[in-house]
Amino acid sequence: MKLETKQDFQQWMFQVLNPLKPLYSEGCARLPLGDSGVTYPKVSIEMEAFSRPLWSLVPLWLGGGKGFEEIYQKGLANGTDPSHPEYWGGFKDYDQRFVEMAAIASGLIFTPEKLWEPLSEEGKQNLAKWLYGINEYIIPECNWQFFMILVNVALKKLGCRYSKERLASGLEKIESYYIEDGWYRDGGSCQKDYYISFAIHYYGLLYAVAMEDEEPERCLLFKERAKRFAKDFIYWFDENGSALPYGRSLSYRFGEAAFWSAYVFAGLDDIPAGVVKGIIARHLNWWTEQKIFDRDGVLTIGYGYPNLVMAERYNAPGSPYWGMKTLLCLGLPDDHPFWSAKAEDLPELEPVKMLKQADMVMHRHGKDVVSYPAGVCEKYGHGHVPEKYSKFAYSTRFGFSVAKSQIVLHENAPDSSLAFVIDGDDYVFVRKYSDSYEVLEDRVVSRWHPFPGIMVTSTIIPKEYGHLRIHEIESQYDCTAYDCGFSVEKFTETYEQKAEGKGAFVSSGKQNCMVYGEGPEAAGLVIEADPNTNVLYPNSSIPAVSYRIKKGETIRLETRVESLIR
Repeated sequence: MKLETKQDFQQWMFQVLNPLKPLYSEGCARLPLGDSGVTYPKVSIEMEAFSRPLWSLVPLWLGGGKGFEEIYQKGLANGTDPSHPEYWGGFKDYDQRFVEMAAIASGLIFTPEKLWEPLSEEGKQNLAKWLYGINEYIIPECNWQFFMILVNVALKKLGCRYSKERLASGLEKIESYYIEDGWYRDGGSCQKDYYISFAIHYYGLLYAVAMEDEEPERCLLFKERAKRFAKDFIYWFDENGSALPYGRSLSYRFGEAAFWSAYVFAGLDDIPAGVVKGIIARHLNWWTEQKIFDRDGVLTIGYGYPNLVMAERYNAPGSPYWGMKTLLCLGLPDDHPFWSAKAEDLPELEPVKMLKQADMVMHRHGKDVVSYPAGVCEKYGHGHVPEKYSKFAYSTRFGFSVAKSQIVLHENAPDSSLAFVIDGDDYVFVRKYSDSYEVLEDRVVSRWHPFPGIMVTSTIIPKEYGHLRIHEIESQYDCTAYDCGFSVEKFTETYEQKAEGKGAFVSSGKQNCMVYGEGPEAAGLVIEADPNTNVLYPNSSIPAVSYRIKKGETIRLETRVESLIR
C-alpha cells in the first residue's frame, strides 16, 4: 500500500493489529496466539502478546488516533489485580514480564489519559505496585536496564513510589556500554546487531523525549549519539526497502527500522525527514509483501516466512509484535514535517564502507547490500550463533541459511561459509567465531579454527563482481573444504544450475550466484540445501567449490564469488 499520509500509516498498523481483536481473553489481560514453546511460562507468553501491540498503540493515541483503548484499560486493570483470574503474577530474577513492562511504561509516560487516568484508585495502586516489582529482582546487564529505567520514569512522573537508586544505576550501566562513533555494546556482548538500534538507541531516544526538561544534558547526549549512529546504520538498508538480515531476533522483522521512527520522534533531522520517511515506508511495504502472517492474519515466528528452524529460544507466539515499535512515528503531530514530506530515495552512499564499530565492511553491490563481518560473536548464545554472525557475507537479497544439523552438507546448508569435512566423518565444521580479526577500509581479515588442529586465515575483499575470498589453511587432518556462495531460491520458473570444472552456478532468474575456485583439486558442485534453512525463502541451492586439504600442508585457496540481482 502507499504510505504517505498519517492515515496511511495508521491503516497499516490496523491491518496488522485488527486480526488480534477476537483473540484477547475475556478479561483482556491475556492474548493466546499459539502453542510453540519458549523459555518462559504461559502467563508470560500471553502477557507478552498483550503488551507488545502497545508499542504502536501508544503512538497512535499520542498522535490523536483511536482504537483498542477499552481492551488495554480493562487488561491493565485485570492483569495487575491479584484477585483476578487473569492476574499476571509475581516475579523471579530475569523475568520476561520485566521486558513487557517497558511498553506499558511508555504508555503511562506519553498517554496517561488512556492507560492511567481511566483506572480506579485501586487499579492505579495495583498497577504501580506491580510495575515497581522490577526494582526488587535481578535483571540482565544489557538493554534490559532500559526497561527498569522507563518503568521508574513512568512511576516518577505519575507521582508513585519509584527507585531513584535503580534509575540512577541503570543509566550508569547504559553509559558504560557506550563505545564511540554512536555505537554501544549490548552489555557484555561483543555482538553488534539490531539490539543497538531497536533497543539501546530506541529507548535512549524515548528517554530523551520524556526527560528533556529534567535531564537536558543526558538527553542531548542520547540524541547526539543517535545522530552519529544513523550515518552508519543507513548502510544496512536496501533501495527496495529490505534491511540486512543479520544477527539474532530477526523474528521482530519490521522492527529493523524502529530506530528511524525514534530518530524522527526525538526531533533529529540531520538526515532529512523525507529520507527517513522513505526508509520506513519502503521497509513496511517490503514486509507486507513477505509471507509473514498466518491464515488468520496473525504474525508468525520466522523471517521471510513462518520458520521455527531459525528462531531463538525466547521467541514466543506474540514475540514478533515487538516490530510494532517502528510505528512510533504515529506519535508525531499532524502538522509535523514528516507527514508532509515526500518519501525520498536513499542518499548516495559509498559503494564500500568500513563500519569500524560494527566490525564489518558494507558493500553496495548493484541492487544488493552485502555485509562482510569479522565473525565477532559470543561463543555460546541464544541459538544458531555461527549462522547469524560468522558467515563471510550477509545479503539483503540472498538472505542466509541456518543449519538443521552439523551432519552432512545439505542439512548444514553452509552458504557464504568455508565448510570442512574431515575424512571418515560426516560432521561439517564452519567458522564459529574469529580468534583474531582486522577490519580494514577495503577488506576483512580473520583467523579462526573450525576444529582443533585446523587453522584458517580468511581475507574477504569486495569486488565489482561480488567478492574474493583468500584462505590460508593449516590442517592436521586430511579433509575436504567447501567454499560456498550465496543461497539461491529454488523452484522458480526460470531456475537453473550447473557445476562444471572449478566452478558452479545457480540462478533463480532474479538472483544469480557463481563461484569459481583456484586451489588443490578444485571442483564445482551445487548443494541442495534442506527446506526451511534460508531465512528469506523455504527452498534453496548453494553453488560451491570443493578443495582437497592434505594433512601437514599449508594451502592457499582463492574463491571468486560473483553475484547478480536483476
